[in-house]
Amino acid sequence: MSNGAGTPAWLATRNDRTALRLLLAHGPLSRSRLGELSGMSKPTAGQMIARLERAGLIAPAGEVSGARGPNAIAYGVRTDSLTGVAISILEDRIEAVLVDPTDADHPVVVLPTAGAVRSPATDVMRAVKAAAKAAKVDRTSVSVVAIGVQAAVDAAADRLSLTDTLPGWPGTGARALVEQATGLSVALENDVNLATMAEAAATGLSDFAYLWLGVGLGAGLDVGGVVQRGASGSAGEIGYLGVPRSAAALDPDANDFTDLLGGPAVTTLLAGADLASALALLSGNEPALAALADRIALLVEILAAVADPALVVLGGPTGAAGGAALAELVRARLAPRRDLPVQAPRTGGEPVLQGARRLLVASIRERLEDAITASATKED
Repeated sequence: MSNGAGTPAWLATRNDRTALRLLLAHGPLSRSRLGELSGMSKPTAGQMIARLERAGLIAPAGEVSGARGPNAIAYGVRTDSLTGVAISILEDRIEAVLVDPTDADHPVVVLPTAGAVRSPATDVMRAVKAAAKAAKVDRTSVSVVAIGVQAAVDAAADRLSLTDTLPGWPGTGARALVEQATGLSVALENDVNLATMAEAAATGLSDFAYLWLGVGLGAGLDVGGVVQRGASGSAGEIGYLGVPRSAAALDPDANDFTDLLGGPAVTTLLAGADLASALALLSGNEPALAALADRIALLVEILAAVADPALVVLGGPTGAAGGAALAELVRARLAPRRDLPVQAPRTGGEPVLQGARRLLVASIRERLEDAITASATKED
C-alpha cells in the first residue's frame, strides 16, 4: 500500500497515538491500565510505552499500588518536552502563561509595558521568557505561541487594523516578523474572538454572540461552533458603530458606541477614578446597573437584528462586573420586542488567555502526534 496502511510500522504508529491520547485524557497510567483502556495486550501496551519513552514524549510519573505483587510504574506525558505560551497584549500590560500538553495550570505573569521598547518580536520574547521562568520550564521547549491583540486580524494577509494599543507593531507583517525573529510558530488572533472561544469551551455553547464590554467594545460571533471573522478579520468591531437617535437621552455627546459604553463612559457614569475602580462600585448598585443596562440594550438590539444569535453573553470587565444582575436587566429591556436570552460570562478571569490556551493545547497535541510519526520513521 502506498501510504503504508496495514504495515507493522503503520500499526505501531496508530497504537502509539492511541496510547498518547489515553495518557492525555486519563493522566499517568500503568502498563496494565493502558492495555485495558486501549484494548491491547499487556506486552503490546509495554511496547507502546517503550516507544513513546524513547521518543521523549512520556516519562515515569510514580507508582500505582496493586492488590498483589510489587507496585507498577505509571507513565505520564512529559509537560516539558513541547510547550507553548498564551499571550494577551493589553493597553498597559502583557499577560502570559505557559501551556503544556496536559493543559496543567501554570502561573500567569503580568508585564507592564510603560517605558518598554516595543515591537512584535520583543513583546513576544519577553512574554515567552517570563512565562517559561514562572513555570520552571526550559524556554527552548516553547515552540508555538498564541497571541491575543486588541485589533482586527486578517490572518491571510498578516494585517492588523482598528487598533491603537500596539505601539511598535506594524500594520502588516507582524506575525511573520515574530516567526522570523524567534523561530516560533505564531497564531495571531483578535482578543474578543479568543474570549468567545473560551466561553464556548467552558459552556458548550454555540450560535451565540459574546459582547465584550471594557475599555473598548467588540463582539465575537459563534455560528455553529465556529467564530466568524469576516472577509478581512474585522467582524464584530461594533465600537465604531454610530449610536441611534434614542441614545441622545442617555448621553447627548456620544457619537459611537465606544462613546456610550467604552471605558471612559462607564468610568464617568459610575464616578470612578478609572474603569477598574468604577466597576468595583457596580455590584449591588441598582441605579448604576439600570443605567448601564439601558445603554447595553441599545447595542444588543443592533447585534440581534444583524446576527440573530440564540444567546448573548455580556463579557469583558464591565459584563463580568455586572454579572447575572446586569444580564437580567438587559434581557428585560429587550423582552417587549424580542425573546433573547442574555447571560453573564462563565469563563472566570483572563478569558483571552483561556481562549489562546485552548488553541495551543490542540496545536501542541497535534505536534506530539507528528513527533510519533517522525520517531517511527527514524526507527525504520
